Order: sequence, then structure tokens, then C-alpha cells
Amino acid sequence: MSVSDTARAEQWARWLKSLRVYLEPRVLIVMFLGFSSGLPLALSGSTLAIWMADRGVDLGAIGLFSLVGLPYTIKFLWAPIVDAWKVPVLSRLLGRRRGWLILSQLLLICTILFLGSLDPVASPWWVALGAVLLAAASATQDTVIDAFRVESLSVDQQAAGMAVFVPAYRVGMLVSSAFVIALVGWLEANGIAAGSVWFYGYAAMAALMAVGMGASLLATEPRASEQAEQAAENEAQEAAAVGNPVLKLWGAAIGAFTDFLSKPYVAAILLFVLLFKFCDAFAGVMTGPFVIRIGFDKTAYAAIVKGVGFFAVLLGGLAGGLIARTYPMAACLWIAGILQMASNLVFSWLAWMSTDLTALAVAISVENFAGGIGTVIFVAYLSSLCTSPLHTATQYALLSALSAVGRTVLASTAGYVAEVTGWVVFFILTSAAALPSLALLAWLQARGHFKGIDKRSSKAQV
Repeated sequence: MSVSDTARAEQWARWLKSLRVYLEPRVLIVMFLGFSSGLPLALSGSTLAIWMADRGVDLGAIGLFSLVGLPYTIKFLWAPIVDAWKVPVLSRLLGRRRGWLILSQLLLICTILFLGSLDPVASPWWVALGAVLLAAASATQDTVIDAFRVESLSVDQQAAGMAVFVPAYRVGMLVSSAFVIALVGWLEANGIAAGSVWFYGYAAMAALMAVGMGASLLATEPRASEQAEQAAENEAQEAAAVGNPVLKLWGAAIGAFTDFLSKPYVAAILLFVLLFKFCDAFAGVMTGPFVIRIGFDKTAYAAIVKGVGFFAVLLGGLAGGLIARTYPMAACLWIAGILQMASNLVFSWLAWMSTDLTALAVAISVENFAGGIGTVIFVAYLSSLCTSPLHTATQYALLSALSAVGRTVLASTAGYVAEVTGWVVFFILTSAAALPSLALLAWLQARGHFKGIDKRSSKAQV
């Protein structure tokens, strides 16, 4: 066999090994938890809005109901509770993380049924309360799932976990939106009273929470979490403070901050987390308005986004998992960053092409594919920063909240910039917005920030 044949065979062996990770039990558990995570989101958001519109609720009131999603933004405030306290009975039987998983899923079943039993016209304030409670239970489940995923998967499995988590999450969202609406329409067509059909739709979603509960019960408690919890309890017993839950909660919150802030180059790391997805978010805020403004039909745009775009982001997620499994973390972030940067330029090309449906499909596909790769790799990086099993929930919630600042606060000026510059120049500027994060990436790489991450990944693959 020639040298080139040997190298080719070794390359195929590496790719096959990378593909096998998707069949590992812990990765499959994360996939089913992804479905459970995506399922409740629309029930307090878009599906609820359609239900209210269907019942004749005022549009102004429907708009105000977007505020019920606030718990998703501030979930880091109660993340220390998930780290510090155990769930009575459940944590003793299942372990710290799985006990919280089952509790949050039981709460979701109750809140979904509660919200579905209400009448948006007769009891709008009760509906608002039910939606907030559902969103809070869903945000809590997300916090626990993030901690469970980070602690359950080895460093080299993190990207693969997200590669299956993201598609499952999106499927869950589709089920709780499009499927519920179709089910309600079918029930109405078969003579079920209009006042009852939405309850049946929500009850079906409550029943589907069994998918997440089944995954939680089939899973095993992360070994790192068990070991860290035992060590912490031994230390607390020695300090005679284990019996005080308030002190334990305070210690978890402070410990999460001090542990993370002790990392070398922590200021640069936090700034990198803040800026890495900024170019993607800066363009993403205006993608929909841009497509409509240049003359595309809303129906055609929706069809392409839901069809071609959906499959592109799924393929991007799987590609991101393979890339992260094959290359060092710094190289993966370079690939993701450059792809995100380049994908924005495709919209400048689309602005020049105007209303060409093929060009729109190409632009949406490229952006979603690059975005899928970027999301998986970036989440794998965030996960690698949470190295203390005692503080995973708090640290990951804080990092994800920081990364969301670019999507919310920093990108809020995008509309004004687009009005001043025009679409072609605007998307060129959004592409240039990636340069500060790439400069930080080069700075961190030069100082060896990624060596520890790659070392942990190499040990996990042995």
C-alpha cells in the first residue's frame, strides 16, 4: 500500500470514528432531551399567540404576552439553586441532576395542562400567569439539561451532543407549533367544540413530555457530578455548615463566580464569548425585513426558511459535530468564525440579484448551514469552559446569557445602520463585525488558552 493510500485509509478511519460518536448512549440521551427542551417553547409563545388570535383576543394584548418569555432571559438568577440544592426524594433516588430533570419535567406537565385548561378571553390574567409558570419551568429544564449535557459528555463528545440536540430541539418546536395547530384544526373539523380543542392540543404536548422523562430515567447520573457533590458534602461536614441550605446556596453562587474568574485571561475569554456570534446576530436581526423589503413574497420566504433552511441548519449541525470531533478547538472556532463571516456576504450578493428565488434559497441555505456549524462549535467551546461539576448550571447559564447580549443589545442598532448604508453595504459591515472576535481568537490561541481544552479532549478519546 502506498503512502497516499495509507493516509487516505487513516483519514477514513478518523471520519468513521467521528460518525460513531452519534450512536453512543449518552449522545442519544442528549438528543431526546433536546426534543424535551424544544417542546415547551412555543406553548407560551407563538402557539399561545395563535390560540389567542383564534379566540378573538385584542392584538395589543397578544403583543404584550411576549413578555411572558422573560424567564428564559433571567434563568441564571436561579441557576445556583440547581447547583446547590437537591430535590427531596428524587435526588436521593436518581441523583442530583436527574432529580432536577424529573422535577422540572413534572412541573412542565402540570403547567402545560394548567395553561391549556384556561380561556384566554374569560381569564386573560390567569393565562398570563400560566404562561409565565410554563416558561419558568421550561427555563429551569433548559438549565438542568445544559448542566447534565456538559457533565455527561466528555470534551470530545460535546459538539456531537449539540449536533443531535439542535435538530431534536427544532423538531420539538415544530411539534408544539405546527402539529398542535394542525391537531386543533382537525379536531374542529370533526365536531369538537371550539372552546375545548386547544386543551386537547396542550394535553397532547403534556403527554409528549414523557419523551424527556423517559430519557432522564434511562440516563445515568454524571459521574463527575456525583464525585464533586460527595467531595463538597465531606468538606461542608467538616466545616459544620452542611445543614444550612441558605449558606450552601450562597456558597454555590459565589463559588461559581470565583471558580470562573480564576481562569487565566478571563477578561479576554468573556469578551470573546460576547462577540463571537455578534456578526451572525447583527445580520440575523434584519434578514427577514431585508428579504421582504427587496420584494420577495412572504409565503415564498416562509416556505424556503421552513423547508430548505430547516434542512440546511440540521446538516450544518451535523457537520459542526464532525468538525469538532476531528480538529482542535481553536481550529474549529476559526472555521466557524470564517464561515459565519463569509455567509453574511451572500446576502450582499442576494441584494444585488434582487428577487430571484434560487438566489434566496442559496443565501438561506448558506447562512443556515454556516450558522448550524457555528452554533454547535461555539456551544462546545462554552461547555469546555465549565470545568467544575459543582457549578456547571450557574456558569453555563451565565455564559449563554452573556453570548445572548450580542443578539439582543448589541444588534439592536442594526435597523438604523441598514437605513443609512443600504443593504449591500450593510451586510458587508455585518461581515466585518466578525473581525474583533477573530482577533481575540488569535490572541487567546497565541497564549495557549486552548491547549488545556485539547488536552482534556485527547484524554477523553483514548
